[in-house]
Amino acid sequence: MTKTNEQMIETIDEEGNKVVFELLDIVTVDNIEYALLLPVEEEKNEEEGEILVMRLKKDGEEFSFEAIEDDDEFNKIAEYIEELEDETD
Repeated sequence: MTKTNEQMIETIDEEGNKVVFELLDIVTVDNIEYALLLPVEEEKNEEEGEILVMRLKKDGEEFSFEAIEDDDEFNKIAEYIEELEDETD
């Protein structure tokens, strides 16, 4: 995986709360783009945060993120990401 320059993305969750993510990378699997996002918390913890994988949708100049609810789709992406990590090790 290649690390992009630190890009911060602000979004609103289901409860109306502002959430900030660092965009780690964008990967393409089966011609669909997925964003690897790391939640940025107000207080940095010593523990490493969990990376979220979201489907990236583009509508003109607007981008949106969709949750991946299909287990098979998620597993395919997870395997792809693991393969990328293995190649860089």
